[in-house]
Amino acid sequence: MRKSNPATEFFEGFLALFYPNVCQICGDAGATPKQGLVCAKCWEGVRFIRAPFCERCGLPYEGDITTLFKCSNCCDTELHFTSARSAVAAKGVTLEVIHRFKYNNALWFESFLADLLLREAVPVLRAERWDLIAPVPLHPTKERERGFNQAARIASHLARNLELPLCEKLVRRVATSRTQTLLTKKQRAENVRRAFAAVPGATLSGERVVLVDDVLTTGATASACARVLQELGAGEVCVWTVARGL
Repeated sequence: MRKSNPATEFFEGFLALFYPNVCQICGDAGATPKQGLVCAKCWEGVRFIRAPFCERCGLPYEGDITTLFKCSNCCDTELHFTSARSAVAAKGVTLEVIHRFKYNNALWFESFLADLLLREAVPVLRAERWDLIAPVPLHPTKERERGFNQAARIASHLARNLELPLCEKLVRRVATSRTQTLLTKKQRAENVRRAFAAVPGATLSGERVVLVDDVLTTGATASACARVLQELGAGEVCVWTVARGL
């Protein structure tokens, strides 16, 4: 699935010098850097999202729904993206990996998370026509504290595989906000309402943009960011994330 990349191969070789080929989740079974240091048994805990799901936000549903539908959240909410899809459910192994990657500087999980996204997003996006990839930005203060933007790192893998430009200088985060994790739908929307702005001098001319983030829950963050892309002149914005909050 992934295209060969010298930088990725170097990084995986570097990891092999410092981390034994043991799963970094269970600590028992063997796992290589190419597996994201997640063993086959722990991989079984990953839940890929399959239809039926909301055609607008990608929220999965149980049952035998065979027609396209929108969930109640999307019917009642103004969203600035055309559609949002996620590779897997944000639970179990996936949620633990995302938390450790973002908050514990567990950068060796990057290839695991990127692989989840590539498996699902690449076939879909290749069948359509998109012009560029844009990651959801972090506030500069938070990015300095964390040392990286997880969305940008994951988005770079998608851009490389689709052979599309990665554009990080379109939207900037201008206001820090509380973590979205424990907020209600209404609070999430208000929390990010004025969080994003256009990078000075940035413009678009009808390009179709794939907006990338690690997790989507209510879609408030992605929608606020997509609104700025539309104001810049984007013709259409779709969203892809590694995981979907349920």
